[in-house]
Amino acid sequence: METSAPPLLSPELLALMGSGMSVIVSSCDADLVPSVMRAVGCRLEAQGHHITVYVCRSQSAQLLRDVARSGRLAAVFSQPSSHKTVQLKTRRARVREAREDEAPVLQRYLLGMERELTLIGFGPVYARAMLAHRMDDVVAIEFEPDQAFDQTPGPKAGRPIQGSA
Repeated sequence: METSAPPLLSPELLALMGSGMSVIVSSCDADLVPSVMRAVGCRLEAQGHHITVYVCRSQSAQLLRDVARSGRLAAVFSQPSSHKTVQLKTRRARVREAREDEAPVLQRYLLGMERELTLIGFGPVYARAMLAHRMDDVVAIEFEPDQAFDQTPGPKAGRPIQGSA
C-alpha cells in the first residue's frame, strides 16, 4: 500500500499506537445518534495511511450498520498507563469480514493490552476477558484517516495533530 500523501502521524505516535493502546471506535446514524464499541484488535499499515480495527459482530450491530451506511468512523487510541490519547476520523471506512490469517494481529493486540494493563494493576486475565472473541464473530473495519487530534487530557486536548486537515 503506497501513498504519496505525507504521513498524518509521526513514527513515534504510530509506534505508541501499535504497542497496546486501548481502541474505541464510534460512528453515528443519519440522526447523529452515536454508536460505540471497543475494538478487539487493530493493524496500522502504510505509515498510518491504512488502519484496520476489529470488532465483534455480535456486540457491534448498530456500529457496523452506521459505518456501512455513512463511511463515518472515529477511532480513539488511548494508553491506559499515561492517558496519552489520539483520535482519528474518516468518512471513508469500509466493513469487511475478518480473515483467519488475521488472528495473529488480534493476538499481538491482546498481548500489548495485557502488558499495558499490568502497568496499572490489572492482571492478564482482565485483558483476556475484556477482549474475548471468537474469530468467526470478528469483523474488520478498514479506513484511511482524514484527521487526527491530540486528545490527551491537558492544554492540547482537541488540537489537530500536525499534518491533519
